[in-house]
Amino acid sequence: MNLHKYYSGLNDTTTILISLAIIMFAGFLMTRLTKLLKLPNVTGYIIAGILIGPSVFGFVSKDFIFNMGFVSDIALAFIAFDVGKFFKKEMLAKTSYKVFVITLFEALLTGVLVVLSMRIMFNLSWSFSFLLGAIATATSPASIMMTINQYRARGEFVNTLLQVITMNNVICLFVFSVTTSIITANAGSLNVFTILMPIVYNLIVIIIGFLCGLLLGNLLNHRSKDNRLIIAVAMLLGLAGICTIFDISPLLSCMVFGATYINFKKDNELYKQLNNFTPPIMSLFFVLSGMSLNMSALGTAGLIGISFFLLRFLGKYFGAFLGSLTVKRDKKTRDYLGLALLPQAGVAIGLAFLGARLLPEALGNSLLTIVLSSSVLFELIGPACAKMSLFCSGAIVLENKKLIKE
Repeated sequence: MNLHKYYSGLNDTTTILISLAIIMFAGFLMTRLTKLLKLPNVTGYIIAGILIGPSVFGFVSKDFIFNMGFVSDIALAFIAFDVGKFFKKEMLAKTSYKVFVITLFEALLTGVLVVLSMRIMFNLSWSFSFLLGAIATATSPASIMMTINQYRARGEFVNTLLQVITMNNVICLFVFSVTTSIITANAGSLNVFTILMPIVYNLIVIIIGFLCGLLLGNLLNHRSKDNRLIIAVAMLLGLAGICTIFDISPLLSCMVFGATYINFKKDNELYKQLNNFTPPIMSLFFVLSGMSLNMSALGTAGLIGISFFLLRFLGKYFGAFLGSLTVKRDKKTRDYLGLALLPQAGVAIGLAFLGARLLPEALGNSLLTIVLSSSVLFELIGPACAKMSLFCSGAIVLENKKLIKE
């Protein structure tokens, strides 16, 4: 169905406004249902996107979805900045080694399982297998953060989880950069430039993120709440824009931005203010993710897609379990941390588009199909698994079960 045809004939501004209104209302209405089923809001947003997207009712056109790609960069910028607040010097001094070991185990075990399985079981090329393995290591911080905020989860388990998902994407981006260099070498164009430039670009934006944190700390002195919000949002958008110049994810730089600010100013109020500002952006981001799924792609992915889904699930869970066991973390962390690491969306989808450019067209389309399909499925079950892990670990206290009634 293509219900957007009933309003797409209007002028461009009207079409955009109506499309945005449909997306926001659809997300809100679906969360009413998911609340009854005791599922996180993220799940409702994804389902709403699938229903109003081109694959089902077609309330919004494909062209509109394509032109809204910038929303993911904005959402990732805010998410990464918020995650940065958990990288306080005092906290890192206590947990950084253990968290790093856990992250290495869960990320690399997942990647190795996917690479070997794609190559041995399905006889896919090493280039395709390595790209899929690198992308499999990514974990989406967006839905995890939204679930944590929705249920006001707190405690050591949450601190460990947030540090793991942030370090996870640092490792993911590094592995992906190395992988693309290897693939480029196989294509016969390996040189110092192709190997070093992705690393150099990431270092540049990390340094810029650090400087932005120092600058923001000085700019916000004696400012009103409104101006504090305006300045912070402007700097985050600017930093995300700089990252797009280099064609890289804003995740690392904005995380460093947030970490630098919290260590420089010890100011938690700004993060609370931004969290009150971002719900519409997060809603757009997740509904659009659901709208991007072509339902026929699920059939196209076939056995490879199912295997990728299952292998990533096993890699994340048992990698986190073995890592926690190695560093002697408590039983709750061992048993439940892996369940909270399943969501996979923004970063993985962005890397899939980059990786597809390095492959022949048919293989590139297959890579996109598998990653996009699995990402949406992981976003459907991931938040529910994250909620279960937070509850079972004790991060969600009993009295918080009744605090969301909007």
